[in-house]
Amino acid sequence: MTPTPHLSVVIPAYNEEIRISRTIREIVAYLSEQNYEWEIVVADDGSSDATSRLVPQAAGGDPRVRVLPLEHRGKGWAVKNGMLAASGEFRLLSDADLSVPIAQVERLLPPQAAGVDVAVGSRESPGAARYGEPGRRHLMGRVFNAVTGWFAATGLADTQCGFKCFRADAARLLFTHATLDGFSFDVEVLYLARRSGMTLAEIGVDWHYREHSKVRPFRDALSMTMDLLRIRWRHRGFSGR
Repeated sequence: MTPTPHLSVVIPAYNEEIRISRTIREIVAYLSEQNYEWEIVVADDGSSDATSRLVPQAAGGDPRVRVLPLEHRGKGWAVKNGMLAASGEFRLLSDADLSVPIAQVERLLPPQAAGVDVAVGSRESPGAARYGEPGRRHLMGRVFNAVTGWFAATGLADTQCGFKCFRADAARLLFTHATLDGFSFDVEVLYLARRSGMTLAEIGVDWHYREHSKVRPFRDALSMTMDLLRIRWRHRGFSGR
């Protein structure tokens, strides 16, 4: 019988052929040095390039690395399906660009994050460091998080960092009820976690700005603001059961 992984790394991917091979190699190299069982789930959001073919090649055929093929619907859709398909006791969301180095996962796992249902990697918490971020990008993020605090009341300084770790039972509950397919899925999941009475911890991580981001600052800002209204409306009766 295959042992249950201690850690699942879920990577949402859409047309990531320019960097997915390096990302997989770096994560496999790091996890192979750890003393726990692990798996990697690449949730392929309907890529039209070579992403799905490059993943197993970069992993050297390691069966612990698999691609979950999906129709193209958005990052939130990919993360939801990846989290529900994963089998680890802890399930890490990691962006395909590895803007947060994989070694930072230890900050989000026990014993450093013991007793936490959702460990939220943050660029704003003590111990965090930002590298190479343009000022306009930082400002956009701060404005969005201020608006998020008003509408969704997450109580968090940084909801959008693509590095979060969920206990298995928390992941199953939250992503079963998640409805947003786009970039606002983080806020929805964290809002549901708060409504469920889960323990959240915002933990500072090292974050490196990467070019080729899928975020379109002005168009996505408007869409994400509308999503905040949808979150409050869709989950107004949610109690975590």
